[in-house]
Amino acid sequence: MNLVIDIGNTVAKLAVFDGDKVVEVLRGSNHSLDWLSMLCHKYHIERGIIASVITLSNTIRRQLKSVNFDIMELDYRTPVPIRNFYKTPQTLGMDRLAAVVGANYLCPGKNLLVIDAGTALTYEFIDAQGQYWGGNISPGIYTRFKTLNACCDKLPLIERNGDTPEFGYDTETAIRSGVIKGMEFEIAGYITLMQKKYPDLLVFLTGGDKFSFDTNLKSIIFADRFLVLKGLNRILNYNVKK
Repeated sequence: MNLVIDIGNTVAKLAVFDGDKVVEVLRGSNHSLDWLSMLCHKYHIERGIIASVITLSNTIRRQLKSVNFDIMELDYRTPVPIRNFYKTPQTLGMDRLAAVVGANYLCPGKNLLVIDAGTALTYEFIDAQGQYWGGNISPGIYTRFKTLNACCDKLPLIERNGDTPEFGYDTETAIRSGVIKGMEFEIAGYITLMQKKYPDLLVFLTGGDKFSFDTNLKSIIFADRFLVLKGLNRILNYNVKK
């Protein structure tokens, strides 16, 4: 069994894998791995991997040292089962890298657009030859809500859940519809653009946010909320076999 830890800008995810199968996933603080001890007692874990987009806290580093198996810390020098053509690999978020590795593992030999909707909204492209060419970074849904509130004196901070009419009938619905529909149009635009270049394109959508798309786009979109975790597990197994 493998332990996979993905530390993001907002939360940490801890997952246990039995081979390629996700056994359990827990979410918690990204400053302390509160579930680590419990998982280590519950399962016979042989190895682990951790990837983080933030600097690991001293608490987490102490917790990692307390386990009785090796935990590999993923960085840009770690061997991966794809070809990485990102020009500054040392600045590439390890969650972005793991997502494309996961997508390529699940659908090898395909041109893939990987979209991760979290604190940031990211787009990655990996071709049918397993070559990763890079991607784009955009604000995520809650980042957009917070930015409008912080930068515009009279705009309130609102929740995502609620009415989203085609055009807002008050300030709250205007913000909610503007943000959510704007992101849907943005994502659909990227997919349409890449489809013109790669007619056989498949799309992986991961992260905590859900969106609505028209029927034509839905047919090529695979939603997988564990894509990054699966990619990390794939990287770990790849390095064990090496």
